[in-house]
Amino acid sequence: MRTEPNLMSPPPSAISRLDGSDGAMSSSSLEALSHSLRTTLASQTVRPHHQFSGMKVSNLTRQTVIAQNIEVADRASTRRKGLLGRNNLSAGEGLWIIPCESVHTFFMRFSIDLVYLDRALKVTKIRSNVPPWRLSACLSAHSVIELAPGTIQTTQTREGDQLEFATNDAHRGTQTPKPKP
Repeated sequence: MRTEPNLMSPPPSAISRLDGSDGAMSSSSLEALSHSLRTTLASQTVRPHHQFSGMKVSNLTRQTVIAQNIEVADRASTRRKGLLGRNNLSAGEGLWIIPCESVHTFFMRFSIDLVYLDRALKVTKIRSNVPPWRLSACLSAHSVIELAPGTIQTTQTREGDQLEFATNDAHRGTQTPKPKP
């Protein structure tokens, strides 16, 4: 009988000290951190799946649609929460975190694709199928899009590609938001 890994507990290799030593956190400290985050996430309202909509992102260089339903995380609270608390991310969905130079997948339940963008919405870095309990950063990025795993491969998105965001609401027309300076 095969058991699924517990994604709420990090693999031992994912835990290291910030001071550069190779000592790991004590199990009681890790359990307290895990309990605190689970309690915080449980107290937050998770929006129903059908409300996950807003922006469409297209790759102008490749003439492909990367996602039809991009949620924008442009406030401290939405950037901090990110995709935490969700069970999955369906094809065509994503989260645009702006501003953002790095993300983590601690306490997440699924892998994601990452597309880092500069202020001109040009792709500066991509990471495919990033599993839970990982860190990723691009110091030259101004924002990042978190996508369902496999999206980068399916859309053939590459570094240097030019992206465009547009609203999905036909009543408001199509417009590309300008990133905040």
